[in-house]
Amino acid sequence: MTDPVDPERNRLSARLGRTARVGANLSGAGLSFAANSLFGGETGDARIAKALAAALGRSKGPLMKVAQMVSTIPDLVPPEYAAELSQLQAQAPAMGWPFVRRRMRAELGPDWQTRFGEFGRSAAHAASLGQVHQARLHDGRAVACKLQYPDMASAVEADVGQLKTLLGLFRRMDGSIDPSHMVDEIAARLREELDYAREARHMALYAHIHRDNDFVQVPDCVAELSTDRLLTMSWLSGEPLLAYEQAGQDTRNTIAANLFWTWWLPMNTRAVIHGDPHLGNYQVTEGGQGLNLLDFGCVRIFPPGFVVGVVDLYRAMLADDFDAAYAAYEKWGFTGLTRDLVDVLNIWARFIYGPLLEDRVRSVADGVRPGEYGRKEAFAVRRALKEIGPVTIPREFVFMDRAAIGLGAAYLRLGAELNFHRLFEQSLEGFSEAGLVAAQTEALQAAGLQPA
Repeated sequence: MTDPVDPERNRLSARLGRTARVGANLSGAGLSFAANSLFGGETGDARIAKALAAALGRSKGPLMKVAQMVSTIPDLVPPEYAAELSQLQAQAPAMGWPFVRRRMRAELGPDWQTRFGEFGRSAAHAASLGQVHQARLHDGRAVACKLQYPDMASAVEADVGQLKTLLGLFRRMDGSIDPSHMVDEIAARLREELDYAREARHMALYAHIHRDNDFVQVPDCVAELSTDRLLTMSWLSGEPLLAYEQAGQDTRNTIAANLFWTWWLPMNTRAVIHGDPHLGNYQVTEGGQGLNLLDFGCVRIFPPGFVVGVVDLYRAMLADDFDAAYAAYEKWGFTGLTRDLVDVLNIWARFIYGPLLEDRVRSVADGVRPGEYGRKEAFAVRRALKEIGPVTIPREFVFMDRAAIGLGAAYLRLGAELNFHRLFEQSLEGFSEAGLVAAQTEALQAAGLQPA
């Protein structure tokens, strides 16, 4: 990849300006919090949640993306807040041609347009951190050019500071969960999303892992037309997942099974997950027989021991073995455990692992709507933790939890009915910590990545 001198360092002036703008937007929500602390009332949390969502919606940029992340981690914020934050939209107004021209010139040089046969002046997609343009190379290949917006590094650092303040409010108001490690994890993944060279390596990693699976396609990076802030990759075409909500049951089950293997195979064989469960990151191909997997900015590479803990907890839940569950939480990195605390954590574990524990064909959660998936259980956990907590959630837990919830919501939208237990057992064939370490090392080396 080319690596030109970066004119957009993490400038202090940009960070201060961003902090001032975001702070002004959040001030109304802060006043609502102060008023509620004085006057209370059953609807107080709901009022603050609406004010906060409106403030974040005006802020745009990384903080809005963080809010969307937070809304998909059910145990991070109270349910009223998660429900409001989940309504924030990923779409953002695209920047115009002058920005595109400047960015492309900065990344590829003044003759950048000669390197393409065609280049779309209008963005095909725009989100909080960048936008995508469709183009065509001289050899006829259709490509997607993902351009990062200006000063995003500065915006991220400013918004991470605001996030810490925001979650500090939640902690003082709720007190059931210490989010400090979770904030560190979200900040680390958000910074990684700005590194398009790393995202290219993530694509290579997933292509390597799924190289023998014809049902899933991953874009190819065009390295000579990519930099740290420009990612050029093959353009994949497919249909939205939601276009198949009314398809036949067999077709919907096939899509769901492919989703299972696309997500769990990297997890159980290489200790890697695709951490962004947004439905737009999946495209259906071949009338329901195949999938395109998109957007590799948020990929979590775990220490293999963490995934061993995931499997250990599954087996503990299967055997109803309290002591084994206790040991699994310790392996995950939970500290200060007591029997009462493990009982509370098991409420959430039984929900997450529930579909995997029953050897029968079933939905992922009977009688639950996609937008409510996990909310009731998260509320029960928070209520119990208020009595015996707080608990500090290990940072590795954050995106596994988020992705699992997103995957479950996709199953619900599809109305899928599968034997999840048999699929999971099949994914564990030959599983061992030594084998996981070796397989992860080989895959990461192939993609030019380092272990967690």
